[in-house]
Amino acid sequence: MKKILNHPDDFVDESISGILLAHSNFLTPVEGEPRAIIRKDAPVQGKVAIATGGGYGHLPVFLGYVGEGMADGVSVGNVFTSPSADAMFEVTKAIDGGAGVLYLYGNYFGDKMNFDYAAELAADEGIRVETVRVSDDVASAPFESKDKRRGVAGLFFVYKIAGACAEAGASLDEVKRVAEQALESVRTMGVGLAPCIIPASGKPTFEIGADEVELGIGIHGEPGIQKQQLATANEIIAQLLEHLVSDLNVKSGDEVCVLVNGTGSTPLEELYIAYKEVHEWLAKKGIQIYRPFVGEYATSLEMAGLSLSLLKMNDSLKPFMDAPARTPFIRL
Repeated sequence: MKKILNHPDDFVDESISGILLAHSNFLTPVEGEPRAIIRKDAPVQGKVAIATGGGYGHLPVFLGYVGEGMADGVSVGNVFTSPSADAMFEVTKAIDGGAGVLYLYGNYFGDKMNFDYAAELAADEGIRVETVRVSDDVASAPFESKDKRRGVAGLFFVYKIAGACAEAGASLDEVKRVAEQALESVRTMGVGLAPCIIPASGKPTFEIGADEVELGIGIHGEPGIQKQQLATANEIIAQLLEHLVSDLNVKSGDEVCVLVNGTGSTPLEELYIAYKEVHEWLAKKGIQIYRPFVGEYATSLEMAGLSLSLLKMNDSLKPFMDAPARTPFIRL
């Protein structure tokens, strides 16, 4: 294992410390909870607050999405491990501006258990909490069981839309409704070329041959649903798009937002080759691209590969996608 760190046990806290030092104009920790981070101007009175959280190792998810037009606070766990309910509760109290709090996070058992407990603690304090769990990964469960799917890079679209809705002054019920509408409209699938190494273990999360790829990788360094031979960018992107378009029921004449997301160590040059293939494939199908996003939006440490997300657009979602957002990692 070769990593730029001091000691594996300090990896998360020292990384968070660096982020807070570099972006003190955006972020601040909750007093006494160094892994509970909120936007600098929280709480915003009268605005629905959005709280998120999850394991570390996915930057810019989750910490990097805290800021104007997106999330108001985040609780951070160890690498690929759920944050504590106590940290989430402290975030909730710190960001509540009197209009309630939406919990928005990936659909994982540990997160669900701890966030649900934090919501109970918040209710005891008179803070209303509603929850939306993002489950956009088509590889992790069939369509009939889509509520069991994992939350992966499509989280970005749900944060962007829900955050803009909250920033516009909508009620908690309305922000939740819009977040659920976005969730119903987004799908993601990824492909891995090489695993990542969790600092505490020092070992790759899976083994793969030099001429193989993992189709359907997870965000926690999980292998995919199948190994297959390395193919051209054209062939890989076509394979991903066929799954996504079918699952989302995208047809000629529809508009989509596209996210080509690097998983940690894939060069931007390769991501733009992938986007070229996406653009050409969709154009041949008569599917219009409303807005493209290319870069690292949800990583798995240094995993090599990419994920592809589609958000099926409608007129009600467009103003939220076009609204500004300013976080340490996202400027739109």
